[in-house]
Amino acid sequence: MSQRVIEAPRCRRTAVSWAAHSFFAGFVGVAAAIAAPGVAIAQEAATPEAGQSAESGAAGSSTVLPAVVVKSTATTGELPAPYAGGQLAKGGGIGVLGTSNVMDQPFNTTNYTEQAMQDIQARTLGDVVVNNASVRAQQSSGGFGDVFEIRGFDVQATDVALNGLYGMVSAAKMPVNLAERVEVLQGPGSLMYGMGPSGSIGGAINIVTKRADDEPLTRLTALFQSKGQFGAAADVGRRFGDEGQWGIRVNGQFKDGQTGIAHGNQLQGDGAIGLDYRGKQLRWSFDAYNVSENTDEFRSQIGFGTATAVPAAPSGYTNLYPGSKLKLRDSAVMTRLEYDINRYVTVYGAAGEHYGTSEQNFPYASGMTAAGAFDVTNGYYDAYNRTKTVDAGLRFHFDTFGVKHTLVTGVTSLNQEQGYFYALGSESVASSLYNPTPLLPMTTARGDPQRSSQLRLNSQQIIDTMSFFDDRLLLTGGFRRQTIGLDNYDPTSGAQTSAIDQQAITPLAGIVFKPLSNISVYGNFTSGLTNGDTAPAGTANAGQAFAPYKSNQYEAGVKADWGRVLTSISVFQISRPNGVTNPTTNIYGYDGKTRIRGLELAAYGEVFRHLRMMASATFYDPKLQGTEGGANDGNDPVGVPKFAFNLGADYDLPWVPGLSINGRIIHTGAQYYNASNTLRLPSWTRYDLGVRYGMRVIGKDVILRANVENLFGSRYWIQQGTYVTNAAPRTLLLSAEFNF
Repeated sequence: MSQRVIEAPRCRRTAVSWAAHSFFAGFVGVAAAIAAPGVAIAQEAATPEAGQSAESGAAGSSTVLPAVVVKSTATTGELPAPYAGGQLAKGGGIGVLGTSNVMDQPFNTTNYTEQAMQDIQARTLGDVVVNNASVRAQQSSGGFGDVFEIRGFDVQATDVALNGLYGMVSAAKMPVNLAERVEVLQGPGSLMYGMGPSGSIGGAINIVTKRADDEPLTRLTALFQSKGQFGAAADVGRRFGDEGQWGIRVNGQFKDGQTGIAHGNQLQGDGAIGLDYRGKQLRWSFDAYNVSENTDEFRSQIGFGTATAVPAAPSGYTNLYPGSKLKLRDSAVMTRLEYDINRYVTVYGAAGEHYGTSEQNFPYASGMTAAGAFDVTNGYYDAYNRTKTVDAGLRFHFDTFGVKHTLVTGVTSLNQEQGYFYALGSESVASSLYNPTPLLPMTTARGDPQRSSQLRLNSQQIIDTMSFFDDRLLLTGGFRRQTIGLDNYDPTSGAQTSAIDQQAITPLAGIVFKPLSNISVYGNFTSGLTNGDTAPAGTANAGQAFAPYKSNQYEAGVKADWGRVLTSISVFQISRPNGVTNPTTNIYGYDGKTRIRGLELAAYGEVFRHLRMMASATFYDPKLQGTEGGANDGNDPVGVPKFAFNLGADYDLPWVPGLSINGRIIHTGAQYYNASNTLRLPSWTRYDLGVRYGMRVIGKDVILRANVENLFGSRYWIQQGTYVTNAAPRTLLLSAEFNF
């Protein structure tokens, strides 16, 4: 069995030269030397609100932040202020619905701030989103990329949005040093964000890029990661104009050295620039980034295949396929414009283009035994991904008979071309999980990736949010009409093998009721949308193309804002159709179903002065229904645990000014590896510990951080579909941040 399913969406970007990184590094130096900071922008509603204090990263002192009024989306205007403690924000964007306070949203959302990412020294998106018990990374750090599970369903990296646009991030992994916020929507987001290129339904993740703040920023950071990877990062921001209308933010990092995998080495670099204009009526932004990575010995995946029992997980230092190499390249440009025609109407538009490539060893492993023995054949899998996307529409604000409306109508278009080259070696070699045999050299010549698919996603949506009784009751309703076109090609011959042109409508109904000023009771019904299947060869209806299938969610919950701590409880049910072949008629169709019910509990904020907390727990009731011949009816779906919980705390030691400690516990219950529920992966728990010290040196803020992930070196499997990855070992992260 191969290490990972071969699928076109796992593409990467153009071979971006290191000269681009030199350009960004040089730009950092220029930006650092530019003239004095611009005038700070005046903010509306500057009176502090209760519960808005945030801990300073430098010295752990409490700073009251002003309230921020957001006129439109978080990608072009001011970001919602941090909540008490500073780790999460008071609100965030939810696609076409714009940005709003979490208490006004009929969904369960989490919005991580830059401070939260810095204090745990997050490297990729997976390091951030696992702070929520309903979200789990499905690949270990040091591997190919980021794949997530939200509410029991997969969310591919290709279905992560950047400033609200799909297709703009790497199909592997995005470094979060380029991010200002990470916004997570739990549950299907097809109406709010549109259908993602991979049709993920578990939830939606949006990355908000960095913008120049009102205060000038010049930050240099020295980095270290065990075993011996050293690096440096720079982040510079300035605003200009008589009212600080213009902003520029340039940031990037470079790392090189030995990794925590045996004989591993990783060379990474990234750079980004963000420009913006904030006028009274006009808001504009432009973003460009470039990411490059060369890795010798990367953490790979493997399948258990015919094993009669789950083998014990090997050491996190072990590379299952010695000799494997990975090369990733990504670059993108995007822009967004908003204009208030008057106080009632806003017109907006956004466009972006992304190109990515990957080159990797793609071994084929088979014959796994309970003792961990298997056979492996070396292989190549190289891919590319080119995406163009457009988003445009109108927002209307008006009253009708005392009812306030926010009406959004718009269109989206995404065009994505993907291609790959795959080759498998001619010989296999015996190997073991605990003493892996080096891969045999490839004798097949490496070819250029050729087109395998052309995807077209076009949609039109209209959504209205109505406000009654001084915003005590909010009703949201709307729909999105989605058109899906998919042409598949044989990468070897170039011949078209199939063509699909389908349409579907996804609805949304949401309600928020506030019986008290600090209590929100909410509910929603929404649908996720995934491209339809094609009946496989050998069935009576082989080749039949099916319409896109919907995954429906019902959710209800209660949120309570206690001033410095926000708590929530929610229940949900998501049902997704499964394609099965009728054993009697041999006809393939959507007769099966995966149904997951869940209970979510969460609390975050500043429990008392100097103590910040993020805690969550999720309990699942997953079931398979209508399986082929009823063989697996009532079983648990693959990879869904019965429960998961997180507990994170960050504490400023009062007797040592500037010194803070933090810790995190991540626990995931046991889960089944296969649909027959004959193989079961054990539960696992990871402990992380960190410390930071903020001080003043020659009048400048300096922050020293040390974090240890997987403190006790726990060994466990992380599952993605029918493939698993051994967990990363104990990892030390050090940084020294200098603010000028």
